[in-house]
Amino acid sequence: MTLATRRAEGTALVCQPAEVTDEHPGEGTPRTLVGISFGDTYRAQEFLTATTRLAAQDRLELVDAVFVTKDADGRTMVRETTDPTPGRSALSGALWAGLFGLILGGPVGWAVGAGVGAGTGAVAAKIIDHGVSDDWVAWFRDAVAEGTTTPALLLEDLDPGALVDEPGRFSGAHLVYANLDPSWLDRMRAALGEASDRD
Repeated sequence: MTLATRRAEGTALVCQPAEVTDEHPGEGTPRTLVGISFGDTYRAQEFLTATTRLAAQDRLELVDAVFVTKDADGRTMVRETTDPTPGRSALSGALWAGLFGLILGGPVGWAVGAGVGAGTGAVAAKIIDHGVSDDWVAWFRDAVAEGTTTPALLLEDLDPGALVDEPGRFSGAHLVYANLDPSWLDRMRAALGEASDRD
């Protein structure tokens, strides 16, 4: 994967995928990507639940969440929560189109409908990527420490104070990345019990 070395204002780390932007494609909506590592999966899940509560309070909009878990041997597992993948979209498209084909054309209609639906679903998932991009998922897989679980959250309409108030309950976690103003990054690190980059 190609990484660009960049110390843009508001980044917690120096390297990031070169192709990543902070806006929704075609809409110009600012997005915030935040990754916080936890020592166990349960705390990471609890943080996602807390973020969902903040969304219900209109302090942010949770667009997507991806969990990146790296074990003690350095093997990583990725669990996506909302973004459609080509495989899942293809299966869903195949089932629906196949059902309509069966109703309209019998067994032959089922086979033709399933094939067309699978192709359409896979193409749609490739074109419409609303969630955390594959480049960012790969970046987090490399960046996170062994023995941690990291929820990478893609947010819109963010009240940055929400990312200061809530992490205070998760002292000991580690901020991996956030594309926020440096002053907010410092406040997030302080809430997590970490030292600021400028200390």
